[in-house]
Amino acid sequence: MALKKGEIYTGYVDSIGFPNKGNIWVTDEEGERHKVTVKNALPGQKVSFRLTKKRSGNSEGLLKEVLEKSEYETETVCRNSGKCGGCLYPGFSYDKTLEIKEAQVKKLLEKYLSDDVIYDGIKGSPLCDGYRGKMEYTFGDEYRDGPKVLGLHKRGGFYDIVDASDCRIADEDYGKLVSHTSRFFAERGVEFYHRMKHTGVLRHLLVRKATKTGELMAALVTVSGNDKTSGLDAEQIDSLCNEWKDSLLSLEFKGTLTGVLHIVNDSQADAIICDKMDVLWGKDWFTEELLGLKFKITPFSFFQTNSRGAEVLYSLVRTYIREDVKGGKVFDLYSGTGTIAQILAPSAGKVTGVEIVEEAVEAAKENAKLNGLDNCDFIVGDVFKVLESYADSLDSPDCIILDPPRDGVGAKALPRILNYGVDHIVYVSCKPTSLARDMEIIEAKGYHIARWGMVDMFPFTGNIETVVLLEKNVTE
Repeated sequence: MALKKGEIYTGYVDSIGFPNKGNIWVTDEEGERHKVTVKNALPGQKVSFRLTKKRSGNSEGLLKEVLEKSEYETETVCRNSGKCGGCLYPGFSYDKTLEIKEAQVKKLLEKYLSDDVIYDGIKGSPLCDGYRGKMEYTFGDEYRDGPKVLGLHKRGGFYDIVDASDCRIADEDYGKLVSHTSRFFAERGVEFYHRMKHTGVLRHLLVRKATKTGELMAALVTVSGNDKTSGLDAEQIDSLCNEWKDSLLSLEFKGTLTGVLHIVNDSQADAIICDKMDVLWGKDWFTEELLGLKFKITPFSFFQTNSRGAEVLYSLVRTYIREDVKGGKVFDLYSGTGTIAQILAPSAGKVTGVEIVEEAVEAAKENAKLNGLDNCDFIVGDVFKVLESYADSLDSPDCIILDPPRDGVGAKALPRILNYGVDHIVYVSCKPTSLARDMEIIEAKGYHIARWGMVDMFPFTGNIETVVLLEKNVTE
């Protein structure tokens, strides 16, 4: 008898596909085996799940309960294990998580990996705990009409919030800020923002910290108070924010508090959107250092959340830049705030970065100036459109760096990029499924993987960075 949609089944997780798709084999009453994919079910666990989709060869289920822990769950876990949407492998040893991620990516890329490809392995993060340089906490209910809490969204949920004051991947100063801020406003009876009713005052707490310099920034996000739904007017909210600021200045942190900010957000979206920002104390930026370079970080700067891991990643990228392009022209496409471009600039003749986000390009220009680099040029725009419109004015590159967002480069821009015919391309991927898809086009256009490796930028999560050196095929 075939499996029935909506029914509850149990089984052991055989393996896990990227990033969090546990594979379970279930035998029906007639002895036929069916493969079911269940998100967030981990290798070795026995779980119960509801069958949600029936497909030939691979059905899908919704995780209901972990009935037996995995043999790999040997570590002490935080109290939010299985509830928070952050860590996927909270009870696994770090070495085991690296082993799992490595196997996932190898399977995705196996058809493109010949025996003579150089493999540099998977490199772990120098920091496994407390590595995140940025956290966004939300004020809300632990459950509907339940206790008020400042924390992170519950896994798979939109409204429920879990207390994350002791989150293992967040810096310890963040926990102190979260606990203090939650207590401060609870004692004063200030209403948390209700995302269903769009009432209340307190929305988010944004925290950033520089790993190298120890500089710490805290930004409280509230409504403006310009309408009657908040219960407080703008003047009262401003007064509360200043009280909160004064209370923070009395605390002792491991790092150095350099900025306390108030961000106003009246958008109905559950995201930190800045309608207005006031500096309550200090400044609205700090400096982080990577591989000897300095970068100015603002509340909304796009910057790697794991600075120590980023140094490992960018060192690998730098290794893949061949000697024969040193002193040459490099294209850094999807350049963000220009981090890779500036790391390569000292050895390149010229680096041209292309990025669609205008604020990121402005930050890249400012950071290049801060680092005294005069051979970096950054262009705002969609990569495909820029390469088309600047075709006559841009010198052809000697090497290309690709560091696209999670969706990858895609079918439109990729052929245009490959048409330059450079000998070497370095592709930095934050989502290996997108890289595997793009490799079909890359291989068809005459390139192969010559060398590759992985860097675990986000310990205990399902994410992994993959770096491949693409080499143009030699024709007879």
